[in-house]
Amino acid sequence: MFNDLDFMPLKGFTFRPQAVAGLVLIALLAGCSSQRNQPPAPSAERVRSEIVRLLPTRVVDRQGWANDIYTAFETRKIAPSVENLCSVLAVAEQESNYQVDPTVPGMGKIAQDEIDRRASKAHIPDLLVRSALDIRSPNGKTYNERLSAARTEKDLSAIFDDFIGMVPMGQTLFGNFNPVHTAGPMQVSIEFAEKQARDYPYPVKDSIRHEVFTRRGGVYFGVAHLLGYPVSYDRPIYRFADFNAGWYASRNAAFQSAVARLSGRRLALDGDLISYGFGPSLGQTELAVRSLHTQLGMRNTTVRNALEKGEMLELEDTDLYKQIFALADKAAGKPLPRAILPGIVLQSPKITRKLTTAWFAQRVEERRLRCMGRASGALK
Repeated sequence: MFNDLDFMPLKGFTFRPQAVAGLVLIALLAGCSSQRNQPPAPSAERVRSEIVRLLPTRVVDRQGWANDIYTAFETRKIAPSVENLCSVLAVAEQESNYQVDPTVPGMGKIAQDEIDRRASKAHIPDLLVRSALDIRSPNGKTYNERLSAARTEKDLSAIFDDFIGMVPMGQTLFGNFNPVHTAGPMQVSIEFAEKQARDYPYPVKDSIRHEVFTRRGGVYFGVAHLLGYPVSYDRPIYRFADFNAGWYASRNAAFQSAVARLSGRRLALDGDLISYGFGPSLGQTELAVRSLHTQLGMRNTTVRNALEKGEMLELEDTDLYKQIFALADKAAGKPLPRAILPGIVLQSPKITRKLTTAWFAQRVEERRLRCMGRASGALK
């Protein structure tokens, strides 16, 4: 309901009710026209059918994969475009070749080495460790036997859960820490999944950790990690790097590159804008930014507050981000990239050769392009 002020004439303007009515009618018609021009959202059946088409023919239970992927997109309110669907499928293919619980070569030895490392750090004699591993676990086999037979991360996670709870030295060796950090067909972080579990659309039988080892859970949290955050990237490959290195790692690496150019300091382009270690020590990126205080005219607290937004899109709205790139663009004589592939060497007992985040992102991008070649065009 309007009051008198709603129709108060402006200075020099004659109020004409007929003209206002005409403008309102035009606006309504324009709105209806724009709504008619928008294509309807694809039906669930159409999206699932396209996912089945996009999956390689060798994949077992393609309809089951389609159902789980569709549920993840629908729950997270992510547009099921061909690019988005192929991005998810490319990551799943790269990480597990569409295996729900992929086999890891040498898993038993990896586990034994981890136990030995932790025992040595805790100054526990080797003989005592071997005696503990000879204890029979809940399934009737000794922990040594189960470790030798372990083939997947799910096997290993279950062994450690039992070991921590039953063996006298379990708490001493591992506390509440299960060394399996990633799992499932998209190798998503279990810690990330636990933080994103609020809208999980399935009943949780045991724990979110166990759900990540399933196809439905691994896909759901994998989709959330890959596509569940806003970015200003112009290419999907930067999301793939972020999937490997952490949200906004590609954008932050470009920011670090600009800071290095201005400060003359050599920085690791790893996407970490602040130090995440223990104690009050400052990271190299923050120290480099502080060295530019004359050009920036910013207090250290202002710099710190901006850098703490490194895992959010809002970093790009800060004065620090804008000034750094304005200065770096001017020094370079051209606009610098706002996203680059981070320079991170991947470290894991499962990796037997030198691999990088850039390698991972490029491999996933190749798979995405092949997937898009299989698209019918129905969702483009």
